[in-house]
Amino acid sequence: MQMYVVLGRFQPFHNGHAYLVESALALGPITIAIGSSQESWTPEDPWSGDEREAMIRAWLGEREANIVQIEDICDPPNWVEHAKKTHGEGIIVTSDQETKNLYEKAGWAVNWVDLTQRDSFEGWRVRSTLKMLSTVVEEDAQKEVMSMILPDEITDWLLLNDGLYRFYEISKNINNVG
Repeated sequence: MQMYVVLGRFQPFHNGHAYLVESALALGPITIAIGSSQESWTPEDPWSGDEREAMIRAWLGEREANIVQIEDICDPPNWVEHAKKTHGEGIIVTSDQETKNLYEKAGWAVNWVDLTQRDSFEGWRVRSTLKMLSTVVEEDAQKEVMSMILPDEITDWLLLNDGLYRFYEISKNINNVG
């Protein structure tokens, strides 16, 4: 059976990711590949690979998906070969043009997913919103804003695991969040 691969940093797993993974699940069995898995506690990569995997598993619930973690090698021309050793062969499912180009150049089939509101779900925008929310003490207000950008399971995970406080701690001395 054909495997479908969804690749992302998932910093954090947001509604755009949820739409992409739902699209892949409708096609068949999937592998979710968490990139830059070695990164954590930075404004661009606040959560560890294990934490991102826990978020995704919380969102998946009973749905089946293989989840793997891939360390970044910061070498785009060799990325696909490196990543394939961990996520295996298959068809890449993406809405990211750079990922599409890299995988097509390496001879992979690509299933393109058009996203609506892509600008709203860019990772840096989501992280900027969470940075702002890290200064809000009212949990209901945090949940209301996060409901527009994150699945409920991710909001719950972040609140349960002090994800917003961590975000505040690592980004309090900078103006912009990557």
